[in-house]
Amino acid sequence: MSRRRMDRTRRTRSQGFRGLLVAAVLALVCGAAATVLKAADNARQIMEESQKRSTAQSQRYEGLLQVFDAKGKVSDKRWTLERLGSFGDSKMVLRFTAPAEVKAVALLVVNHPDRASDQWMWTPAIERDRRIALQDRSTRFFGTDFSFEDLEERDVNQYEYTLVGDDTVDGAATWKIQSVPKQAKSSQYSRSLIWVRKDNYALARIENYAKDQLVRRLAYSDIQNVQGIWTAKVLEMTDVRRNSRTKLTLDKLQYNLPLKEDAFTLQALRR
Repeated sequence: MSRRRMDRTRRTRSQGFRGLLVAAVLALVCGAAATVLKAADNARQIMEESQKRSTAQSQRYEGLLQVFDAKGKVSDKRWTLERLGSFGDSKMVLRFTAPAEVKAVALLVVNHPDRASDQWMWTPAIERDRRIALQDRSTRFFGTDFSFEDLEERDVNQYEYTLVGDDTVDGAATWKIQSVPKQAKSSQYSRSLIWVRKDNYALARIENYAKDQLVRRLAYSDIQNVQGIWTAKVLEMTDVRRNSRTKLTLDKLQYNLPLKEDAFTLQALRR
């Protein structure tokens, strides 16, 4: 074989090898992209199913809040909560019933499908209501470890989701999903990790982050079937930075009961 022919053969083989290498890299990239898209699709489907199974047209319960500070001291608060409507389009009134210094303090939350909620707080001691500004939503709600934002309903359409993997929470198999608020959703949290139970699609845990720092952790327990809806009867919010936590125990919980629209107004809040 002549030297010129040998050189052409080598170039042909080299070009063929480079072509195969490029094709392999493209296949890996496309495969990885497809995997990411599939994970995102699956994550959204899981969250949509979780929301669907927990949807009710109204809700009422009495709540006992036990606030544990960093030194272990416990203080009790009680509130009643009523909600009318479903995710992304609901109104909620939360009213303290004890102790005396917070009794009758109330919060009206109007949730929207395309933006952050509107919130107003009524303080009977000074006989005035005030609108809670967006920049104040990260503050604690009356000495509890729940912020004002944490009292909103999470609507699946306000977030982007990615399936992170599988995990176990309190012995139950779960999906672990990352949630990032869309641009229209004003939030103190840059992202959240959500654990969804595989057996009944109930939430098991939420961790909320500000940039890369864990800020609050919400744990769900004592999950029971209430009128066909799997519901956590105990919620425990931990403020990681303050090293404090608030345990909320739900009592006399009811779904889909008749509630009047005019009970969810500023005028009703003042009564």
